[in-house]
Amino acid sequence: MGNSMGKIFKLITFGESHGAYIGGVIDGCPAGLELDLEAIQKQLDRRKPGQSKITTQRKESDTVQFLSGIFEGKTTGTSIGFIIKNEDAKSKDYTHVKDTFRPSHADFTYQQKYGIRDYRGGGRSSARETACRVVAGAIALQILNKIDVEVTAYVSAVGDVKMNKSYNNMDLSLIDSNIVRCPDNDNAEGMIAEIEKTKKEGDTIGGEITCIATGVPVGWGEPIFDKLHADIGKGMLSINAVHGFKYGFGEVDISSSKGSEVNDTIINASGKTKTNFSGGIQGGISNGNDIYCEVAFKPVATIMQKQESIDVNGEKVELEAKGRHDASVVPRAVPIVESMMALTLVDHYLRSKINKI
Repeated sequence: MGNSMGKIFKLITFGESHGAYIGGVIDGCPAGLELDLEAIQKQLDRRKPGQSKITTQRKESDTVQFLSGIFEGKTTGTSIGFIIKNEDAKSKDYTHVKDTFRPSHADFTYQQKYGIRDYRGGGRSSARETACRVVAGAIALQILNKIDVEVTAYVSAVGDVKMNKSYNNMDLSLIDSNIVRCPDNDNAEGMIAEIEKTKKEGDTIGGEITCIATGVPVGWGEPIFDKLHADIGKGMLSINAVHGFKYGFGEVDISSSKGSEVNDTIINASGKTKTNFSGGIQGGISNGNDIYCEVAFKPVATIMQKQESIDVNGEKVELEAKGRHDASVVPRAVPIVESMMALTLVDHYLRSKINKI
């Protein structure tokens, strides 16, 4: 259970980090969408390992192969099946943790829940699974672009190196101009230096990604349990290593503010507001302003330092990680965050079309 998301535009993923393939099935994609396959692969290339000196050196082409649901370059309205081959898995790097639980990993919880676990790269709990989300998210982005909705994400913090600029005052076309995917070059240099320093110490570091969706009309989202911000939050929190989600744009802490300070004044009939502390969502429904959120990532749990833990018999052990790992996940997580936003928005877009006569 728990391998799918969406109610109309649905995605189910399968596969493990060191299995033969990972893949997914997309159901509910409208027919007649002419797919840009190069754009899908470009998003995968932004997420794949081995792309720069600050990412894991595992080498995967992450080439997607579509099996169904597409004919003559267009979606048919039937389920879209796809697979991605695991080309560079080195399972021997994990034999030393076969009977040991790594700190802050899912090893212990998987073992307790299922009574069995795939210790090779974390198995199903590996972030390798997110490549499947990027495939589906890239298709969702193409649907949104048809109705002039755009989704953009970028790295806004690595450790203590944090941006203090609004996205409105930056050139977002510069996001991919550097390997950390920060649209401000001065901050990008500091972030890269922080990741390199941390990597040399055998440690890892967390960070934050900012995501904006523009062009979302009024009316997406359901009023009670399927509030738009709740579903966006669930999608973001389902990403490996994410431990925090905040929506709403502004320089103040809303939870410690007064209503007079953070209420969004409506200034015209289209719903445009003077400020956007609500992050483009009110009552769980989009209000026509930019949707804005920040996603916080914890440090990668695998560090190249000795740590204490226990084995399957409850005995204390000392372990040290081996293999290829990211010192910080945030540069590669940008297209994943974009994908989770796009998947959630497309699902609510399609749901909004059946709410009116």
